[in-house]
Amino acid sequence: MPRDALVVVDMQVGLLDGLPKHDLADVVRRINAVAAFVRGQGGTVVWIRHCGKAGDGFARHEPGWAFLPELDRQPADLEIEKTLNDAFAGTALHETLQRLATECVVIAGWATDSCVDSTLRSAVSRDYHVVAVSDAHTLSDRPHLEAPAVIRHHNWVWSDLLTNRSIRVVTTDELLADQR
Repeated sequence: MPRDALVVVDMQVGLLDGLPKHDLADVVRRINAVAAFVRGQGGTVVWIRHCGKAGDGFARHEPGWAFLPELDRQPADLEIEKTLNDAFAGTALHETLQRLATECVVIAGWATDSCVDSTLRSAVSRDYHVVAVSDAHTLSDRPHLEAPAVIRHHNWVWSDLLTNRSIRVVTTDELLADQR
């Protein structure tokens, strides 16, 4: 039986460095709610961990490499390490999702315009149904655009991607109300 998988991108302590991330506490709360929902529907939660280089705040086994402690991670959840923006590139993510008979990939995390965007587009190109949780991804203000505008822009772009399957951009509340 096909199942959903929630892919949570790079929600690690290292993201606390630099400028504040937009609505971070509520984004974490929403990710936890979506994770509980997906698990309750028989799906899998996959935590993507960025493994950076020495000195970039995300080097393996350095403090920034750890997941944010506020995240509700469970023993049955999976972890996949990545070194590039796209969580599918050079990782076992696609093979893992295939083994789990995943048809729909639900995506949340950090950073909207980089790793979340790359991972979402890669899921589309691999013919998954994709759900972008519009209020469960974050980033900091950019020099040319404030974070809420970047988030709105990406939610709009994602809603109109060309796909062989489907793409939906929904709020956490809309997703949780969807009793498939």
